[in-house]
Amino acid sequence: MVPPESTRGRNVSIVGMTIAEKTLARASGKSEVKAGEIIWAKVDIAMMHDLLGPRFIDKGFRKLGGKLFDPEKVVVVSDHCTPPATVQQADILKYTRDWAREFELPYYYEFEGPCHQVIVEHGHVRPGRLILGTDSHTCMAGGMGAFATGIGSTEMIGVLLTGETWLKVPETIKVNWEGKIPHGVYSKDLILQTIKDIGHAGATYQVLEFSGSAIRGMSLDERLVLSNMAVEAGAKTGLIEPDEVVVQFLKSKGVDQIELITSDKDARYLRELTYNASELEPQVACPHEIDNVHPVTAVEGKPVDQVYLGSCTNGRLSDLRIAAQILKGQKISKNIRCLVVPASQAVWMQANKEGILDILTEAGCIVNMPSCGACGGFTSGVIGAGEVVMSSSNRNFKGRMGSPLGEIYLGSPATVAATAIEGRIADPRRYIRKEMMI
Repeated sequence: MVPPESTRGRNVSIVGMTIAEKTLARASGKSEVKAGEIIWAKVDIAMMHDLLGPRFIDKGFRKLGGKLFDPEKVVVVSDHCTPPATVQQADILKYTRDWAREFELPYYYEFEGPCHQVIVEHGHVRPGRLILGTDSHTCMAGGMGAFATGIGSTEMIGVLLTGETWLKVPETIKVNWEGKIPHGVYSKDLILQTIKDIGHAGATYQVLEFSGSAIRGMSLDERLVLSNMAVEAGAKTGLIEPDEVVVQFLKSKGVDQIELITSDKDARYLRELTYNASELEPQVACPHEIDNVHPVTAVEGKPVDQVYLGSCTNGRLSDLRIAAQILKGQKISKNIRCLVVPASQAVWMQANKEGILDILTEAGCIVNMPSCGACGGFTSGVIGAGEVVMSSSNRNFKGRMGSPLGEIYLGSPATVAATAIEGRIADPRRYIRKEMMI
């Protein structure tokens, strides 16, 4: 077929592109790409953490030359083994720290919190960037319009040496959340409902693109919850169109050169899901699958041994504020323990400045230092056989937070806080009033 005269000889896109396609086209040096196409792409940020970083890649990396493609584009964060609870963990931290020093990395972070939150706070995440990390929740950066995804340690060796990788351009599922989010319902509830419908593997090697008036009205903190948990549906990444919210955040980090990439109106999607946010109620993911989701009213009353407020999913400042609003003047149940782990040192400091940590500790909570902690079953707060935990984190499969004989329920920070008061899974709407202020 001969193109019309107006387009002949020019590389003009006949069909619009999604955010994912536009980002990967830029990374591959092409004017356009389409779903299913195999591309070679230049990486903007290569991120590793202590658990799956230097100690796993070092031997192969050195064998193949041991020269970083660009130290300015390599970020290493020690978060899984901080603070070390065993000699083995201490050795892992030392190995990671020494490796970063040897290769003179300008961006090495330790004791600052989970890597996904840290790279956001330090301005490494920007719209249109291709970000690869040795952790599945690297996709959280998609909440700011970056194509971010997890890769294995072996694949990271190639990235560190060449600054490139190959990718298949994924298809995109568009998830529209329209309407006003009800009081007592949060982004965690939206993503749990979405995963319930898609299934824990229903979006494998696809992109979830979140859109709609409910999404546009969210703070950056809330948006990052959605993108963080996209991988729980099997997605390659979770993307949200960047807007003025992202621009203002990046400007606060000293970033002025910002390109806002949006999907074309005629972009092609694998399918679209549309929800009315005003009809949603608090949701809970029940053991032992992330898509085993039910309204809180269907599971309330289940006794718990521990509640956990934290992680790279829901340990940000707005999450701690929500919990403090509910727990102010209250006491946690004498039958449980309540652990609070701010998502970063910066979040810890601001929460402390606002008096949030005082409110939480006065209620009986224990505030731990920012880290991956019990979310992955690494350090303080793991659960034992037969114990039940209500957590604001992102995974609830067997053994995720300790013993495989334990049970993990997931909910919003509000649901976690309400559960802490009653010692059993509780509907947070009973404790939230519109006029409540810290």
